[in-house]
Amino acid sequence: MTLRFGADVSTAETDYGTVLLDQRSGHYWELNPTGALVVRTLMEGGDEATAVAALVARFDIDRAQAAQDVGALVRDLREAGLVA
Repeated sequence: MTLRFGADVSTAETDYGTVLLDQRSGHYWELNPTGALVVRTLMEGGDEATAVAALVARFDIDRAQAAQDVGALVRDLREAGLVA
């Protein structure tokens, strides 16, 4: 699944990860480096399994925890109305 942010969502890379701004509400979300890697992987056309593999390869995390974290982040982004 390719992730696409809505037209009213701006992103900015920071030294610590990525910041998302919902211009409709003015709410900000700050993604840590693991969240930023997941979002970047999905935006570049990867699916959730690819994002899990990227987390496991880059960080000291087991596959089950990575899968749980990826699923939770995608669910949170959808519930917040940030992704289409």
